[in-house]
Amino acid sequence: MTPNGPVGERPGGAAAAAEGVTALSRWAAEVGFASLPDAVWRRAALVVTDDLAAVVAARDEPELRPLRDQLLRHAAMPEATVFGSGRPRTDRYTAAVANGAAAGWCELDEGYREVPCHGGLYVLPALWAEAEAEGHTVREMLRALAVGYEVVTRFARGFRFPDRMLHPHAALPAVGAAAGAAAIRRVAAETFLDAIAGASTMAMPGPFDHAVKGTLVRNVWAGVGAWIGLRSVDWAGFGICGAASSPYDAFVGGLGAEARPDELVEALGRSWGIVDGFHKIYACCQYAHAAVESLEDLLARRPDIEAASDIERIVVETHRRGLTLENRRPATGLAAKFSLPHIVASVSHLRHTGAEAFSAATLTDPAIAELRERVVLELYEPERPWPEDRPARVTWLLRTGECLQAECRSARGGPDRPFAPSEILDKLHGIAAAVYPRMAETCQALVALDDALLDVTWTEAVARMTAGAPS
Repeated sequence: MTPNGPVGERPGGAAAAAEGVTALSRWAAEVGFASLPDAVWRRAALVVTDDLAAVVAARDEPELRPLRDQLLRHAAMPEATVFGSGRPRTDRYTAAVANGAAAGWCELDEGYREVPCHGGLYVLPALWAEAEAEGHTVREMLRALAVGYEVVTRFARGFRFPDRMLHPHAALPAVGAAAGAAAIRRVAAETFLDAIAGASTMAMPGPFDHAVKGTLVRNVWAGVGAWIGLRSVDWAGFGICGAASSPYDAFVGGLGAEARPDELVEALGRSWGIVDGFHKIYACCQYAHAAVESLEDLLARRPDIEAASDIERIVVETHRRGLTLENRRPATGLAAKFSLPHIVASVSHLRHTGAEAFSAATLTDPAIAELRERVVLELYEPERPWPEDRPARVTWLLRTGECLQAECRSARGGPDRPFAPSEILDKLHGIAAAVYPRMAETCQALVALDDALLDVTWTEAVARMTAGAPS
């Protein structure tokens, strides 16, 4: 039984969802190069660039290094690259796990703005590995990314979990990985359906609050999902698969999602989820970005303020999802990135918004720890419609009695205030130059949709990006 009656009897429920998943699979299996608008190609190239930066950014994370080393110790045939440090290659499944774990570690990967869903994170680790192992072209990889991104974002909209219930990094990566791998293998519509349906039954019930608590298993969900997605396509080829009803049964009947079957097919082929994504330059949860932008305004206006000695209290008015970032005593680097009191205190004290302001190193700073006890979270009112549904207003109340305030209604990086492609390339260069001096140069050609790059294999493109790196 579901809260609204037996599965299969809900109006527009199980049957409509099965029809929607079937239609979505049929469409995805048939998408050709000509079907993708120019804006989709350009966004796909930026998503690849951005998520490469996110993977490389995690290279020195103390918990990730031994995970990566352990995976590589048991490496099989060298067919796909593990990004981050040097040019280690392993089998595609292991590479997908390693890159999937790294991509979301630093909270610098891109995401989808309409509902919680990091489409690139869920599709690319498996897709990169498959494309490199099988020698698919860069153009084909971008096409498969756009298709996989569309499938997983429609799943995110079509099966919605209540706020603070399941984390999308647990529930959705297997579907995204399966969709991307099925798209680049160009499987038939029936096999595409079999694969994503099977993957949906292996979704993980990862609690949403594990991010706020800083529970590090949350960071490996996407890597595990990448492995599941690849294997789901493998297994569908010989009949080990799900059914059209499986996504509804798993997400709604098993995990408590609300089904919105129309979202699976509405404007399919005319509306593309990948163009509604966002990028990040702050290494913390996107829910906090409007507050960070507000702080940048305050820091620029008052360079004389010493937070520890001058600020009596910091009031942060934020949206409802921002209020969930309430962990006042974060214990891990992940928790630091999901603690609004810590984020605000750290940026105010350090006076910058670089990645170091959100790192685990800030957790041992006594001045930051003391300052976050002076942070007060309140609801931003009145609530605003999308895309201004994640606003913030930050007020510094000084010991002198002076009150300084700044507001941001929508953080940069979303479709309403996008970063220029050059800013994403600068982000990649700043992160990767020390390890991969050629990566930004190669991605510049990718973002420009240079045919000379698009027509080579992803294997060759990876070789160019990693040239000059230690082996």
